Amino acid sequence: MTEIQNLLLEVKNLNIEFHDHLLPETVVYDFDLSVEEGEIIGIVGESGSGKSMTALAIAGLLSRHDMEKRGQILYDGTDLLTCPRSQLRRLQGKEIGMVFQEPMTSLNPVKRIGWQVEESLRIHTQMTKEERKKTAIRLLESVELTDAEKIYKLYPHELSGGMRQRVMIAAAIACEPKILIADEPTTALDVTIQAQIIKLLKKINEEKRTAILFISHDLSLVSRLCEKVVVMQGGYIVETGSTEDIFMHPKEEYTKKLIAAIPKCEKKQG
Repeated sequence: MTEIQNLLLEVKNLNIEFHDHLLPETVVYDFDLSVEEGEIIGIVGESGSGKSMTALAIAGLLSRHDMEKRGQILYDGTDLLTCPRSQLRRLQGKEIGMVFQEPMTSLNPVKRIGWQVEESLRIHTQMTKEERKKTAIRLLESVELTDAEKIYKLYPHELSGGMRQRVMIAAAIACEPKILIADEPTTALDVTIQAQIIKLLKKINEEKRTAILFISHDLSLVSRLCEKVVVMQGGYIVETGSTEDIFMHPKEEYTKKLIAAIPKCEKKQG
């Protein structure tokens, strides 16, 4: 018998429409999703499919100007689309963490790594300076960065791409959020580092029961990490199901095309 999970997040009938051109442009249509505690869900699709827009909406990071968002994004009874900004800020970083695609644009180049990992601790906790430092070093160790005390004092440009991505993950999990949204977190990394980041996300999920929304155009990575997959094309969900079902018995032509694009050696490993 399957154990009963806790429903963390429910997205109902989400539509996102931009108003910054002459004509309104809809980028996400009628998107539905339920996320349970400890679940890892992949949202997959090519560039322009609407997957990143959906992720940013869930994280509360889309502007409230120049666009219209309809539907509901319910987290613990709060609708993230309509709640006051102050309430949203209390949830961001504390309950919902976000890892972006390119750490060099997300990390502040003039601030040391330690300061950046501590950011959500400064906002959401009453920790002293010493407690924050101790926690930041422990977080850097937890994402398997060696010599965390040295890294704590460095600047982003002094680290490799893979190390910067680990720093971003450490910062995102500082307050032990219940949901971690990872938007194309491995795109800029080589295959070996990609595999390490996937392994790290799995470890965080297993140790903390953190639910993960993994956004990617790469179905082979999704198949290694996620138990459920949502396939998007042109702003619509075209197919959804367990990773095994989607991988072994894809129904839609678009999904078949994404699977066909995976190199054969990866399919054998997968």
